[in-house]
Amino acid sequence: MVSFVRIATYNIHRCIGGDGRHDPRRIAAVLESLDADIVALQEVAYTPNARHDVLRFLADALDARVIAGPTLWEKEGRFGNALLTRLDVRRAARIDISVTGREPRGVLQFQPAVGQRSVTVLATHLGLALRERRHQADRIARLLKASAAEALVLMGDFNEWRPWGGAIRRLQTYFGTQTALRTFPSRHPLLPLDRIWVRPAAALGGLRVLRDHRTRWASDHLPLVADLNL
Repeated sequence: MVSFVRIATYNIHRCIGGDGRHDPRRIAAVLESLDADIVALQEVAYTPNARHDVLRFLADALDARVIAGPTLWEKEGRFGNALLTRLDVRRAARIDISVTGREPRGVLQFQPAVGQRSVTVLATHLGLALRERRHQADRIARLLKASAAEALVLMGDFNEWRPWGGAIRRLQTYFGTQTALRTFPSRHPLLPLDRIWVRPAAALGGLRVLRDHRTRWASDHLPLVADLNL
């Protein structure tokens, strides 16, 4: 039996929009409109257990569980990646892919309960430097090769817009060439920084960027959405 699953990746830029305003409600409205079963978030600034924890607020908007993946511990709280999921969680792990001397980076590895098929989802946000991204792509490739899952998803902000970039070429050896859609900057998207990779490719039923009056202003990235048949 085939299971339909909607996934998305979204760099929310600390909930700071194109007008410079910090407004988690705009991000929450976008998440509600996505109606996704799994959402990978990047650049999430939150304060665990606080009365007004942004991450908890966003999860409630989607009626989802939270898998947090902080990479920075700041004075005001934590910052990094997160997964929101409506699906049951079989297993989740945080994996450090940081490069010495660069901003810490990580991968969230998650096994959702999707029918009888084994599925692994990896969510990440790669670094700004070329060599850094190559190193991180190599680390991710090793995780992919070590997985015994029948279906694999890799998504996030890869900070790479060139199709010949080292990180992209490294991951294409595993996933093959897949569609790259422009997601940055949100008001006039020019660069395909955000990606969703799926293996087997036949499981990808559709890929699109959500671009409307809300997403143009809520963050500096547009959300990327995929429908999967697993």
